[in-house]
This record gives sequence, C-alpha cells and structure tokens, in this order.
Amino acid sequence: MKILSKKISKLEEAKHQLDIMIDKAHNLMLELGTCSYGLFNDLRILQSQIDDIRHVPHEEHLKYQRSKDISRSWYSKMNKIVKDYNSQIKIEKKSGIVGAGIGVGIAAMGPTAAMGIATTFGVASTGTAISSLSGAAAVNAALAWLGGGALAAGGGGMAAGSAFISLTGPVGWTIAGIALTVSGIAYWVSKSNRDTLERIFLLINKRDKKKYKNAILDYEERIKRVKHETEILNEGIKKIGTYGVDYKTMTEEMQYNLINYFNQMQSSTSLLVDPIRALLPDFTENDFDMFIEKHQNLKQYKAQQNLIVGLVNLLYLIRTNKSERNLIAKTFRKDKDFCEKMKLKDADVLNEDLMNIVQKILNWSYKNKKKN
Repeated sequence: MKILSKKISKLEEAKHQLDIMIDKAHNLMLELGTCSYGLFNDLRILQSQIDDIRHVPHEEHLKYQRSKDISRSWYSKMNKIVKDYNSQIKIEKKSGIVGAGIGVGIAAMGPTAAMGIATTFGVASTGTAISSLSGAAAVNAALAWLGGGALAAGGGGMAAGSAFISLTGPVGWTIAGIALTVSGIAYWVSKSNRDTLERIFLLINKRDKKKYKNAILDYEERIKRVKHETEILNEGIKKIGTYGVDYKTMTEEMQYNLINYFNQMQSSTSLLVDPIRALLPDFTENDFDMFIEKHQNLKQYKAQQNLIVGLVNLLYLIRTNKSERNLIAKTFRKDKDFCEKMKLKDADVLNEDLMNIVQKILNWSYKNKKKN
C-alpha cells in the first residue's frame, strides 16, 4: 500500500538544509573547544617556564606579558560562562523548565564546550562577544549554542525562555523567524501574504546559509591552525625546559629560539580570542548606541533596543518595502510565544513606526559600512 507523505514547502526544505549546516557548525564549535583547551594548557605550561627565566630583555618581556594577560583574561571569562550556565541549569531544574530537549551531556557544561563558545565569539572589545557578556546574557547565549540544531526546531536551545535573544546573529533571530513562519504562525494571512513571507524568509535563509558555509570553513581552518600551534608549543615546552633560568647565560641560538616562542605565544593567543567572523552579528548593540548618538531625536527607541537590534539583523541585506515590513511586524505581534520570549509587555510596539526606524537604521548601517 502506498503511503502518501505530506508535501514539504520550499521554506521547510530550506530550513532543513540550514539546520544541517547549523549542526555541523555546532559540532565543529565543540571540536574547536577541545583543541582550544589543549592549546591553552600548553600556553600555561610555557608561561610557567618563562616566568622562572631572569634577565629577559624588557621589550620582549612586555610582549610576553601582554599575551599572558590576554590568555588569562580569556580563561577567566570562559570559566564565568561555565559557572553562570551551571547555576542557571540548577535553577531551571528546580522550576521544571529544563527538559530532554537540552540534550544528553549538556545539562552541566564543561570547560571544553565553554572554550568553544568563547573562541567562536572571541573576547574582542568590539561587537557582541559572548565571553564578555555577564550573568543571564551569557547564560542565554550558551544555552542557545548548546541547543545546537534543536534551537532551529524551537527546542532545547530555547529552554531558558529567551535563549536566542542575546544572539543577534544568525543563530538567534533568523532561525526563530524562519521557525515561526514554518510552524504556521501566519495562518491568519491571505495566500498572497503567506507567499510574501515565504519569499522574504527564503532570502534570509539563503543569506544565512552563506554565513554558515563561511563559518564552517573558518572553523575547519581554525582547528587546523590550533592543532599546528599546539604542536609548536609542545616542542617549545621540551626545549625551554633545557635552557636554564638565566637569559644572559643562554647561547645565542637559545635566546633566538626563546624570542621566537614569545612571538609564537602571541600568535597562539590570537587563535583563542579572535572570533569566527562569519558568525558575528551584522549590527550590534554598540552600533545601535552610535546610531542613537547621531540621532538624538530618536533616543526614546532606546527602550526597544533588543527588539530593534534583532529586527535589523533579521532584515540585514534583505530588500523589503513598507508593506512587507509591516506584515512581518504584524506576524510577530500576533505570536504570543514570540512576544513572551522577547519580554514584550505591549506587543503594539511592533508597529509601522518601529519598522520605519528599523529601515532607517539599516540604511544608516549600509552607508557606514561603505565608508569604513
């Protein structure tokens, strides 16, 4: 007997393909975390050896100290993500929020997973870096990432209730938006409007596939480099252990090698703290603050910062007209679950005026990017 299967829409198929890419990126993030853990441990061993060496030239010692401070700061922030995440998990277990969707082995996050998150989003002072976030924001970001593909399906990664909000890149808003449309949230609209929404979200999907394709390539290259640098540091640990503890008594070759390892440590540290560029948001909270500073007459919109930043990232590089943007706002406004996750006390803020501001910010952002 022939079994009839439900026809899959173009958007559902596109979302499925994107989910596969997200899962791959997620797994590579975990692998990067494991590799980063090994790299950091070798850096720490090398640092303890160098700390014992006397009479290192001042300029070279400063160079070494900078890389040491950066790696220590990175490790400290990574530990904070672990602590905040595990504390939040305990709270949610008591309240019954955490379910099977979070996945086996993620209920308590270990350092390698946190290192993957920290290395993915970096500790740079610019942009939204997960490891520079604190408290609930870092927890939400970690939950979103550790939800992996489940996040795209509306599952595990959203266990915290608003896990995707802190991520203003493709991991968060875009996936949420596509999930909303696919799940039939726009059942109330006409076929014409459903077709319009599908077309817009297919464009968003296409844009984000490109981001994830680049991210996967970045992950693979980063993992390869981290492994290579770890091998070099391993060699350094063995050599420096035989050099003694006085720079002045070392041979010229030893001194030369030692300085090379200082440079190597800088290079290795940058692999820990430089983010995976493809997954950085197109528009950040810092960008929003710059916009408001330039447009003081719009400072009342500061109260809707999270919502606006998310919508700007959702529609980044997606050409829409006024009626299409209003349709998107109406779609989100009618979804109670979405409004709850966004902590919108008044869904009516998702109106034409807000969407006009979103478009104004998009235009401003495009011009700024061209200038820079």
